[in-house]
Amino acid sequence: MTFSRHAFSSSDTAFDVQASALEDPRPHPTEEALVQFGRAVMTELLDVLGDTALEEVQAILAESLIGAFHSAAGRIERDGDRARDRMRSLERDFDGSELADSELQAATLATRASEVARMAAELIRDAAAELYTTATGEVWTAWRGSRRGTVLTAAQLEARQALKSIQARKTSDNDPGGPVVAFRAAPFANTEADAHRIFDALNWAKSEWPGMALATTGAKGAEKLAIQWARQKGVTLVLARADFERHAKAAPFRANDELMALEPVCCLTLAQSLNAERASGSHPFGPALNLGQQAQNSGVRHVPIRGKAG
Repeated sequence: MTFSRHAFSSSDTAFDVQASALEDPRPHPTEEALVQFGRAVMTELLDVLGDTALEEVQAILAESLIGAFHSAAGRIERDGDRARDRMRSLERDFDGSELADSELQAATLATRASEVARMAAELIRDAAAELYTTATGEVWTAWRGSRRGTVLTAAQLEARQALKSIQARKTSDNDPGGPVVAFRAAPFANTEADAHRIFDALNWAKSEWPGMALATTGAKGAEKLAIQWARQKGVTLVLARADFERHAKAAPFRANDELMALEPVCCLTLAQSLNAERASGSHPFGPALNLGQQAQNSGVRHVPIRGKAG
C-alpha cells in the first residue's frame, strides 16, 4: 500500500496534500490506495456471493457495505463539527496566553484531521459504489440525508433539504447551486434503446444549462440510469423520494409535487419504453405523464423523450 509523503509531488491529489499538511508522524494512505481499497472490498464481496445460494441477497449486502462507509463518513463529520465548534469558541475567547494558544492549535489540528478522515471514508465509499455500478449496472444512493461528492461522483441532496435552501438561501451545502432539471421515467424503460435516448436528453440538458442539478425520485429502472449519468458527469443529484409509508399509492405523485417545488427550468419525461417489445402490452407510466402535465400547467418547459426520427 502507498502512503502520502510530506514532500509534495505533481501526482499528489487534493486529499494527499491535505493529509500531508497535517504533518502527522504517522503516514496517511494516498487517495489512490483508498480508492483501490474500496474497489477491492466490493470486488471481493461480489466474487464471493456471485453464483452462490446468496446471490439473491447480493445487492442488499453490497449496498449495505457501501452504506456502512457512508454512515462512517457521517459520524466522522459530526465529530468534526464538534471540533470546529470548540475551535471557534477558543478563537472567540482567545486571551493571548500560551495555554490558550496551545489549546487553539490542538483544536485546529483536530478539525483538519477530521476533515481528512471524512474525505478518506468518502473516497472508499465512492470507489466501492463505482465498482458496484460497473459490475452490476445498479446505482447506489444514500438511504437518507445528503452526500457530498468526491472526485469520483456528484453530490447528492435530499429534495426537502434543497427546498429549504432554495427558499431561505441560508446554507450552500444543500443548495443545488444551479438550474434544476427534473426527470421522471417508467421503471421498465431501461432497455439499451431507452438508455441511449435518456443519455442523449440529459447531455442536451447539460449543454443548455451547464451548471444544472438533476432532480429525480431515484426509482428503479430508467431513473437509476439517469442517476448513473449524473455520477459520471459530476452533476449534483437531488432526490425527491416517494414516501409510500406516508402517502401510500399517492406517493409517486407527491414526489412529483416536490420536484415541481424545486422550480425546475425543464422537465424531461419518458412514460413508455422506446423498445417496441418492452412497450407492447404495457401502459404509459402515470407519474411521468403527471410530471409532464404539471410542467405544462406551470409554464415550465417540458421535453418528452422520444425515439430518433426514422
